[in-house]
Amino acid sequence: MKKPVLVVMAAGMGSRYGGLKQIDPIDGDGHIIMDFSIFDAVRAGFEKVVFIIKRENELAFREAIGDRLGKYVKVAYVFQELDNLPEGYSVPEGRVKPWGTGHAVLSCIDEIDGPFAVINADDYYGVHAFRMAYDFLTENQNEKDGYRYMMVGYRLENTLTENGHVARGVCVTDEEGHLVKINERTHIEKRGEGAAYTEDDGATWTALSADSTVSMNMWGFSASILTELKNRFSEFLDRNLSENPLKCEYFLPFVVDELLQEKKATVKVLKSEDKWYGVTYKEDKPMVMDAVQKMKDQGLYPQKLWEEK
Repeated sequence: MKKPVLVVMAAGMGSRYGGLKQIDPIDGDGHIIMDFSIFDAVRAGFEKVVFIIKRENELAFREAIGDRLGKYVKVAYVFQELDNLPEGYSVPEGRVKPWGTGHAVLSCIDEIDGPFAVINADDYYGVHAFRMAYDFLTENQNEKDGYRYMMVGYRLENTLTENGHVARGVCVTDEEGHLVKINERTHIEKRGEGAAYTEDDGATWTALSADSTVSMNMWGFSASILTELKNRFSEFLDRNLSENPLKCEYFLPFVVDELLQEKKATVKVLKSEDKWYGVTYKEDKPMVMDAVQKMKDQGLYPQKLWEEK
């Protein structure tokens, strides 16, 4: 059995927040959101973490988290680079935008050869999410009847911010809890006691149930997804470069959806009741810091985190 690996997507800059928010401390001891995710992952059984970063951010990441975590977990880095393209393709003139989450995960193809979980660098997922992910990836390594993937889903009301809108993938599942499809909603806000989304800049709103299950980009895969991402990337470029050369993105959920429609994969949605925390906007940070301190006071985390592990 191959031990699951944790992959952290940390190549994106926080455009709405401003600056490299992934390395902004959220407690008085200098810990960042990734500290808590990786601490939970190590407690769940993960022994290796792979950071996907931009090459120019490597020093900042090593100083902020990578070097000090080396005592507790094996750390590796891969770089999401714009010119990492299939043979025969080149970066369109003027393109600066990364190629998306599917391309980010594809960057790991030479570093991973077994099951792995994928998370965002700037989201807090909660203790139970990592336990569920590790257990699933450990128990579902026989894929003779198709790829067996997983996703941790959250209650929509547990993932909203008071300070603006968020983008969430709203999940549709079957009776057995397997993912049928994800409806990407790029502008969801709290509206009164509930939530709603708009697709026309606020001209009209559609209500969403607070109990809706949403994706926070916490996935679990076998190494098969890397092969699929590689094989489908050229087709994506052929289809999109002529229409939107500067901004088209190769999204991980879109590839997963293709595999679902082709009946090549199943995705078990493991539901978490934990509250998500993230610093989407600068105004979110005080609330996140307060929540982290409360969790420490409740004993969910040591006051000094790694020092007391």
